[in-house]
Amino acid sequence: MTKDRPNRAWVARIFTVVEDIVYLGLGLLLAGSSIALLVSCLILFGQNLMNGSLTTNIVALLDRVLLILLVVELLYTVQVSFREHGLIPEPFLLIGLIAGIRRVLLLTAEMAQVHDKPEAVFTHFIVELAVLTVMIVALVVSLVLLRKRTETTVAKRAM
Repeated sequence: MTKDRPNRAWVARIFTVVEDIVYLGLGLLLAGSSIALLVSCLILFGQNLMNGSLTTNIVALLDRVLLILLVVELLYTVQVSFREHGLIPEPFLLIGLIAGIRRVLLLTAEMAQVHDKPEAVFTHFIVELAVLTVMIVALVVSLVLLRKRTETTVAKRAM
C-alpha cells in the first residue's frame, strides 16, 4: 500500500505538467487570436471610416469588438484555471453573460436595419430576445449569489 502512494504522486505530477502545457497552449492561441482580431477590427474600422461607410457597417464592427471582448475573457478564464489548478465558475458565468449581451446587441442592431419585417421574423426576434433576457438575468443572479457565497466564506475564515 505504501509503495502505491509514490506512484500516484508521480502520476499526479505528470498530469499537472500536462495540464499546465495545455493551458499554456490555449493561452497562447487565445492571445494570438485576440491580437489578430483586434488588428483586423482596427483595419475594418479605418477602411469604413475612409470610405464613409462606418454607419452602415457598424453592426459588423460591433460584432467584432464584442468577439474580441469574449476571447479576452476566455483568456482570463484560462489564466485563472492555470493559476488555481481548477475550474472556477465565475469567469465562465462572465463569458456566458458577455455572449448573451453580445447576441442581444447584435440581434437588436440587425432588426433595426430590416425595414420590411415579416411577422414570422418579428416573432422569432421577440422569442429569441425573451430567451436571451431570461438567460442574462439568470447569469447575473448566479454571479451575485456566487459572490455573496464567496464573501460569506471569506468572512467565516477571518473569524
